[in-house]
Amino acid sequence: MRHKLSAAQLHGHRDLRLAHLVLGFITAGYVWQDGEEGPAKVLPQNLAVPFWEVSRRLGLPPILLHADLVLANWRQRDRAGPLELGNLDPIVWLPGGESLRGFVLVTMLVEKAAVPGLQVPLGWVPLVPPAPGWPPCPLADHVDPDTFYTAIRLFLSGWRDNPAMPAGLLYEGVWELPQAYSGGSAAQSTVLHAFDAFLGVRHHEESSAFLHRMRDYMPPRHRAFVEAIQALPPLRELVLSSGNEALHCAYNRCVTALAAFRTRHIAVATKYVVTATAAKRSRGSPGTSPLQAAPSRPEQRGTGGSPVLRFLKSVRDATREALLNV
Repeated sequence: MRHKLSAAQLHGHRDLRLAHLVLGFITAGYVWQDGEEGPAKVLPQNLAVPFWEVSRRLGLPPILLHADLVLANWRQRDRAGPLELGNLDPIVWLPGGESLRGFVLVTMLVEKAAVPGLQVPLGWVPLVPPAPGWPPCPLADHVDPDTFYTAIRLFLSGWRDNPAMPAGLLYEGVWELPQAYSGGSAAQSTVLHAFDAFLGVRHHEESSAFLHRMRDYMPPRHRAFVEAIQALPPLRELVLSSGNEALHCAYNRCVTALAAFRTRHIAVATKYVVTATAAKRSRGSPGTSPLQAAPSRPEQRGTGGSPVLRFLKSVRDATREALLNV
């Protein structure tokens, strides 16, 4: 008889988030253990049922999320020490060693750096915040492109809009039909949605639909936060109608900073996905390990299932379009 994990002894939000993190990693490892050419089509009941139970209690889908991989997956080596890269480690690891550590923690620190920019929407004063001070993205110093591409990226992929799993994944003992969920993606980052909502960035139709769907992959209170910002009086229109040149310039500095961040994201995606794809294929035979095989069409789809470069460029361009002519 297969042993069934139970969520009955989990109490409180921290227990549930940790359980979701661990079950998400186990699920990703199980599904992709034989590589993209042989993903599991059925998640066994002894894993599917507890993952569904934990997810239901949290209001989250049963798949590894950005909220798991990045927001919940870190600990301090020295609890009295600073929240800096040298004092942090992931709680749960995937294949990839130090590159996995760098990918998780650098992304988390970028999220942390964005927090001061959320203070204005939280307090809602009729002033435009200073442009967020995005730190230089040091992924190149901590994440090897080949390691990310061959040993990390596949495990972050989901079973929606993925040609390797066109029917989705059957959660045995939970649903009678396979389910299609998107993998972990930066599009699930609450801070980026919050900045868009506050600054009045209007995304193009295809990108907007994908981004709105990604809100379903955020913790419920994160979704509510973004929706609360959207319910505020439209900031862009207030600034535009103010006739205040200094206010116009301050607003434009914020939009320019957000667009610059998205341009940097395009460069990162190009290096770690598109260029890594070409480099892998130019080397010929992938070898014996399924983890080393180049995923098919990776230049077309990100881990969340979106057409990665087209999506990122559309989001960047829509951000630039929010600039005011002064």
